[in-house]
Amino acid sequence: MTTYPVEAGAITAASQHADAYQAAAELARKLRHEHLGFVLFFCSAEYDLVVLADALESHFSPTPLSGCTTAGEITPLGYDRGSIVAIGFDRRLFAISTALVDDLDDFNLTKAQPLVDTLLQHCRRQALAPINEHSFALTLLDGLSSREEQVLATLDAALGRIPSFGGSAGDDNRLSHTHVYGAGRFHTHAAVVVMINTRLPFEVFSTHHLTPLTHKLVVTEADREQRRVIELNGLPAAQVYADLVGVKREQLSAAIFARHPLAVRIGGQHYIRSIQRVNSDGSLSFYCAVENGIVLTAMQPTPLLDNLAAMLAGVSARLGTPSAIIGCDCFLRRMELEALEQLDQASRLLRRSNVVGFNTYGEQHHGMHVNQTFTGVAFGTLPVNDL
Repeated sequence: MTTYPVEAGAITAASQHADAYQAAAELARKLRHEHLGFVLFFCSAEYDLVVLADALESHFSPTPLSGCTTAGEITPLGYDRGSIVAIGFDRRLFAISTALVDDLDDFNLTKAQPLVDTLLQHCRRQALAPINEHSFALTLLDGLSSREEQVLATLDAALGRIPSFGGSAGDDNRLSHTHVYGAGRFHTHAAVVVMINTRLPFEVFSTHHLTPLTHKLVVTEADREQRRVIELNGLPAAQVYADLVGVKREQLSAAIFARHPLAVRIGGQHYIRSIQRVNSDGSLSFYCAVENGIVLTAMQPTPLLDNLAAMLAGVSARLGTPSAIIGCDCFLRRMELEALEQLDQASRLLRRSNVVGFNTYGEQHHGMHVNQTFTGVAFGTLPVNDL
């Protein structure tokens, strides 16, 4: 049975075993202890998910689990692929309740409000800390559902002042099938909502390293439901974008999209709208909502490592050295780090700040669905005499 400093409240572990049962067994050896109350995990889509679900339940039941598939993992050692990473929460410091939303198309405020109320009531019964000041929500959504904006806006209205963050599940950049895990199995076109009430100090954060240029593109024809832009400035979208970034249309790729993102300005801030792919008809598919009439601003990256280091330093200045950080990191940021051969340097930064998490197909922050950000929650520690 694992032992660890209770003042941290959470323990992290990862496994690179390709065999699902061996991977689950390794996590259990590292995470299980008598006060384990909840396990959150992020796993490669390379696993046989039916087998993995059975393995996790057999090793951790009756401890509840939630999680999702990834476009890459952040383990205690840094960035990884083909692995599974997990966080075990101590019930003495965390009251956690979860809900599965298995029909995103039919999710509205009439359903969201009782869902949130039930989650809060469950946490309140455990009487660890005042609910309004010491709680936040984590959301994990099917990253190919195209329903993030509607679901998140609805949840945000129901949550009120309670902060929230999360990520859209990935599938190792295949853009085929993404899954969230709840109620003992993996689901598509679904979401998991995790309400966390804790005695620990914490901070929900979001950062990006992109600054606006002067170039503007107007969406003059779009398919809103499919997140597809057909025309920009009255011309075929892919060609206009290729001309903007200075490449031929056939050279457009995920690496180009990562280095030359577009954004929409809302309330004085720029929110990234990342391109997913070029379609055969010359249109562009996006990871976030797009519609007729919006103005997209060309963005340029500043040094990603500098931004990440500054964000982590700021968190440490406010909370002390984090006991753990759960990070939702856009897979396009990882692609940029790989292209610049800076992945190892970023891993060292994440490792020093005790970050675990996953690479996403979109990030969620206070009801907004965004791209190319690093979003998450950082936990401080309690003095031993406060336990």
